[in-house]
Amino acid sequence: MDMTDTPDEMPGKDEEPPDFDAWESPEELLKGGATRERMLDVVMQLQEPTKVSEIAERANCDTETARDYLKWFTEMGMVRELPGRPVRYKRNDSYLKWRRVEQIREQYSESEIVERLKATLDAAGEYREQFDAESPDEVSLVDASREGGIEDIWEAVSNWKTLEERAALLDAARRDELSGGRAGRVNA
Repeated sequence: MDMTDTPDEMPGKDEEPPDFDAWESPEELLKGGATRERMLDVVMQLQEPTKVSEIAERANCDTETARDYLKWFTEMGMVRELPGRPVRYKRNDSYLKWRRVEQIREQYSESEIVERLKATLDAAGEYREQFDAESPDEVSLVDASREGGIEDIWEAVSNWKTLEERAALLDAARRDELSGGRAGRVNA
């Protein structure tokens, strides 16, 4: 076929264009993913105790399917079942911390963890000096904003909090905390 030829499947001038409004919206297509992934997305966002029916609605599935997945996620430790009527579920933050510590251990050697911890602590120390405080929670945005823009101060305090959280994770990975030690390690 020559580049100037018209392909056979091209509509003719007298044909009607397709009805794009009859097609499913991209949002509908995207939320049609696997139930497990939708449920996982929902449970990882559960910061407050949430009923099964609400979880099912958010995950776009029926309540029995949601119950089955929630039972499985509970057994894995990803969520906590809170007894009562109705039963509610909440994300297990300690599971997420454990998982992140394990990822750090898999990704970095012990010496790399120590190097990253040192760099993180040094960066956090700069914020301690900047704000003359031991913790980001001690910083008053009102008082600190007198010396600079409140957005800049808020961003600096947020960065400091992130550094403190990162340091805690790195230190837990360094100490082999949470899992009882690295897999394969023999204590002789």
